[in-house]
Amino acid sequence: MSHYTLLDASGLPYRSGTPGTVGGHRRSKIYGRLDCPSALRAIASGGYVGHRVFFADARTATAAGYRPCSVCLPEAYRQWKAAT
Repeated sequence: MSHYTLLDASGLPYRSGTPGTVGGHRRSKIYGRLDCPSALRAIASGGYVGHRVFFADARTATAAGYRPCSVCLPEAYRQWKAAT
């Protein structure tokens, strides 16, 4: 059985038997889809990977203090921006 390290709503890591559905960047506190073009470009250029984190879902990422990505989650980003 595979194990995945995800962050909980407090931003603390835990082991899960299920992979996360969204990824984030620990330094910028942004989360997005796993196929986000912006994140994939950063990974391809050799950066980002050391600060990559994963969450079970967007709600958990938000609770941990991360904001939605404007590239892959534009509607969620607009809502977040309007609320801040």
